[in-house]
Amino acid sequence: MLKKSLSTAVVLVTLLLSFTLTACGGVGIASLQRYSDTKDGYEFLYPNGWIGVDVKGASPGVDVVFRDLIERDENLSVIISEIPSDKTLTDLGTATDVGYRFMKTVNDASQGDRQAELINAEARDEDGQVYYTLEYRVLVGDNVERHDLASVTTNRGKLITFDLSTAEDRWDTVKSLFDTVASSFHVY
Repeated sequence: MLKKSLSTAVVLVTLLLSFTLTACGGVGIASLQRYSDTKDGYEFLYPNGWIGVDVKGASPGVDVVFRDLIERDENLSVIISEIPSDKTLTDLGTATDVGYRFMKTVNDASQGDRQAELINAEARDEDGQVYYTLEYRVLVGDNVERHDLASVTTNRGKLITFDLSTAEDRWDTVKSLFDTVASSFHVY
């Protein structure tokens, strides 16, 4: 009888805690899946309900793409660029320097079709590995506004960019989720 009561209490407390965390806007780990690329040495969490996209024929460097099954224009991608093997992320500049350089590259390459604005740039250090988190507002074509959140680092002579993108009008809804997913990205 005592074991049954204790088991019931544990289940109720667990359910209450999960409802409380959900109500507070938290993202439950159960709502995320892990993706790991052992060849290139990175991994991240992505939302349930997102599916992989075939990247054959994609732009050079695109390694993986996932998109939301329902909100089809919400997506994430990993882009890998070669850099000298002795370069670290901080050798490339501060988070703001790298963020502005990415922004300029996007703006110059798009020939006016896409204009990015850097909103925020932060650095974080996880066990000696430096990551830059870059947030952009992007205007595409005829006034289509998007919001991107990227996590950038270097590993094994590669610059690895993990990018999440959504429509600007969805940003407030997915911000917490995107922050969690972007923070989950790491290299090994």
